[in-house]
Amino acid sequence: MIRVLLVDDHAGFRTGLRALLSAVEDIEVADEAASGEQALALVGRAQPDVVLMDLTMPGMGGIAATERLVRDHPHVRVIVLSMADDDDSVFAAMRAGARGYVLKGARKAELVRSVHAVADGEAIFGPAIAARMADYFAARERSGPDAQALPELTRREREILALVAGHLTNPQIAARLGLSQKTVRNHVSSVFTKLQVADRAQAITRAREAGL
Repeated sequence: MIRVLLVDDHAGFRTGLRALLSAVEDIEVADEAASGEQALALVGRAQPDVVLMDLTMPGMGGIAATERLVRDHPHVRVIVLSMADDDDSVFAAMRAGARGYVLKGARKAELVRSVHAVADGEAIFGPAIAARMADYFAARERSGPDAQALPELTRREREILALVAGHLTNPQIAARLGLSQKTVRNHVSSVFTKLQVADRAQAITRAREAGL
């Protein structure tokens, strides 16, 4: 069973979501929360595999709650379920550690598929969001400030270095990228060697100088 925690300040929406997910054979709604603070208080008891997280709630919003969940419970996967489809919201959720972003108007099949995929360790985004992300990253690859940053590094090494610069630990990076901790350690070691730095502090300095 995939245990799901619902986090949304609208009780009626949570009720509908519970009914929808409860009809799926291998999904169980473990609990509900109306705010980020309540979600953090419940997660230890509910032991969810997946959290469906709204962004805009009274008190602690979904971005801050996602950051805390990912940091304190790296095995829990967060899917943002929101009405907001602007770039700022989408990329803020990604930076916070969300493994999926689905609009609230999504069909049942899309939402259920997203829960299954994220529970299996994948990252998934609704079709409209995925198209915008593809355009965004294609543009950055062509002309973004970090497209030519640290050319001695591979794309994956630059990605990991950027997370190191964000003060994520190796286990957190592994959880974020869906990699083993050994693989992350190997990449970090390769980055240190290529940049000729001795530790994470020096690597962070190089990353910031390069604009990562």
